[in-house]
Amino acid sequence: MSWEDHVRKVIPYVPGEQPKKKDIIKLNTNECPYPPAPGVKKLLEQYDVEALRRYPDPQASVLTDCLAEYYHLDPDQVFVGVGSDDVLAMAFLTFFNSDRPILFPDITYSFYDVWADLFRIPYECQPLTEDYRICPEDYKKPNGGIIFPNPNAPTGVEEDLSMIEDVIAANQDVVCIIDEAYVDFGGKSCLELINRYENLLVVQTFSKSRAMAGLRVGYAMGSKKLIKYLQDVKFSFNSYTMNSLTLAVGAEAVRDDAYFREITGRIIRTRERSKNELAELGFTFEDSKSNFIFASHKTIPAKELFEALKAQDIYVRYWNKPRISNHLRISIGTDEEMDALFVFLRKYIKEREEK
Repeated sequence: MSWEDHVRKVIPYVPGEQPKKKDIIKLNTNECPYPPAPGVKKLLEQYDVEALRRYPDPQASVLTDCLAEYYHLDPDQVFVGVGSDDVLAMAFLTFFNSDRPILFPDITYSFYDVWADLFRIPYECQPLTEDYRICPEDYKKPNGGIIFPNPNAPTGVEEDLSMIEDVIAANQDVVCIIDEAYVDFGGKSCLELINRYENLLVVQTFSKSRAMAGLRVGYAMGSKKLIKYLQDVKFSFNSYTMNSLTLAVGAEAVRDDAYFREITGRIIRTRERSKNELAELGFTFEDSKSNFIFASHKTIPAKELFEALKAQDIYVRYWNKPRISNHLRISIGTDEEMDALFVFLRKYIKEREEK
């Protein structure tokens, strides 16, 4: 018998590469290409560091109150954490404790099966259709809970709100989590359903549309009962999960709604232009409602393109996994970054065709 026999062994989530180089074009982790709201910078410059010697507010009131006001909710309907990954992990630990398997798509955010393995939660992956849609009937069988992103990752496909409500309504005996990390880029949130369904938890993040991936802010919204259960688990795990500086700047980011709408609108416009450019270059893709495009070239293997781009310090995301091994996920950068990507692709594709 060895001490290693009692170690909890899991295959960890592998995040997108974070190169240490300067002067690269980084389109591989869906970060916002623009800085946070001006008020965030101002607050950071004026922040009283003396406050850091005190523990932060465990209730995170400055942020939860601000989010509640923004979304027209009661503060008791909002839960915040260290990025949406922290919020989702707490939700898995809190709500998915049945002997029945939880259900999520076979092509989706690749942290879901990691959390399930970590917490010893049985799960079943439901296959997406050929055009990467969810089959609602796959989620109308006995289960221990349901989770999927909308829009989905890494495909960018958005499901209709009526379909989502159909799934939730058929599963009111378990918790249904809709991961809306990318909803601010043209998708429709199912937040309007939380007062209709006590079992619905909606999770969002500051990492994408609010340009604060480096500070780690995520949040969940749901019924007061759901949020109370989440809080109980959080306080049994770590009462001080969010630092006081992050809480302050997070609230400041929410207050500047004009800037939020400006940068998300800019990203949406660049995304739509990028779809046209990629189509002209021979790429195919489903219609994305996120801040990335999940694309496949008609003749050139995705892995080849991934390596050629990386050699030019242009980073996109590639997975050597079933059904998606011939796709690249390309985050939407600035117009200048996307233009540099297209210039390289035109040159590479032309030279390859001439060989």
